Amino acid sequence: MAQSRRAVVIGGGIGGLTAAVALRQGGWDVTVLERAPSLEPVGAGISLAPNSLRALDVIGLGDEIRDLAAWQGDGGLRTPSGRWLSRTDAAAVAERFGGPLVLLHRATLVNSLAARLPAETVRTGIAASLADPGDAERPARVSTPDGDLEADLVVAADGIQSAVRPALFPRHPGTEYSGFTTWRVVIPVPGVEFASHETWGRGRIWGSHPLKDGRVYAYAAAITPAGERAPDDEKAELLRRYGDWHDPIPAILAAARPEDVLRHDVHHITEPLPAYHRGRVALVGDAAHAMPPMLGQGGNQAIEDAIVLAAHCDDLAAYTAARLPRTTAIARQAARVGRLNLMTGRAGIVVRNSALAALSKAAPLLFLRGFEGIADWRPPQAPYAAGKRTAGNRWRRSPREGRLYRTR
Repeated sequence: MAQSRRAVVIGGGIGGLTAAVALRQGGWDVTVLERAPSLEPVGAGISLAPNSLRALDVIGLGDEIRDLAAWQGDGGLRTPSGRWLSRTDAAAVAERFGGPLVLLHRATLVNSLAARLPAETVRTGIAASLADPGDAERPARVSTPDGDLEADLVVAADGIQSAVRPALFPRHPGTEYSGFTTWRVVIPVPGVEFASHETWGRGRIWGSHPLKDGRVYAYAAAITPAGERAPDDEKAELLRRYGDWHDPIPAILAAARPEDVLRHDVHHITEPLPAYHRGRVALVGDAAHAMPPMLGQGGNQAIEDAIVLAAHCDDLAAYTAARLPRTTAIARQAARVGRLNLMTGRAGIVVRNSALAALSKAAPLLFLRGFEGIADWRPPQAPYAAGKRTAGNRWRRSPREGRLYRTR
């Protein structure tokens, strides 16, 4: 019997777990090493677009996650006073890109991925480092407190502050501060109903989205100096910045406790890496291409990376060739959108808002063009193949229930 190949995944986040599942389904012996004492991610939401859902189809998880879609009606873009600048319909998004947009808690996705792995696959509380990237003649080597592990493939999914990235590319400048900080909260807000929306103010944005489990995922971003923190607590800071914005923002803030609010400065990679691999090591997710969150594609691209890596695990140069141009383009687009979202000049904001409102009325679907080439991506493996459209990809709204369904 042929000996199975061994893969070591450094990092038990979404990208690392997706890679572990995909590689194990391909016959690899996989070990996931996670520094944290558990797989419980930070208490925040994640938006999964049709591109990453199709990637999850490859490992049999796509439909399970699609069933969590909560955004069934209109959503859109608003001003702090509540005026709608543009409207977007969930059915139009699903029809154009072959599936819904799903908002869910990160823990839900992590738990679904981990459930597809044997319990012994994931080892938590393990600080791992790359000792040797290996080459065609020798395996890679990963150091842990319990001793070194040899691997035919190392998947570096160790996040934006990756220790593997500088080990592979010591001359790369790494990440830089994006110029803004973010707050996130996932909480129940009883009795509050609203349309999913994002609100753009002056150097500030807010988003409110209902989840399938009845909770609300809200996030905010504002231009601030790096490292700045509230003098009291972050809920109080949100009240100062957003407390007089339109409903349901005050109700969400009233329901949040200070300990519910997460705050993180945003960093991203501005200079693309020369490659996403070296030797027997491949970088995935933020370790490879950390980007601003304005397109909601950070986690989506990590999932894509993992699935494409599984397809090219015998040729890491092909993995780099497939992923580096795409993720570089998306990261640059996210940075451009961030500059538009967080404008501070009053005159420019008036022009921006007027243009958005006029464009929304004249050509409502034109806004979706920004996601062409992103949300319509298909993985190279079955059930999808790059460049091919498959059955089961058309979405409509039920006239009786108002919910999305997939036609055959």
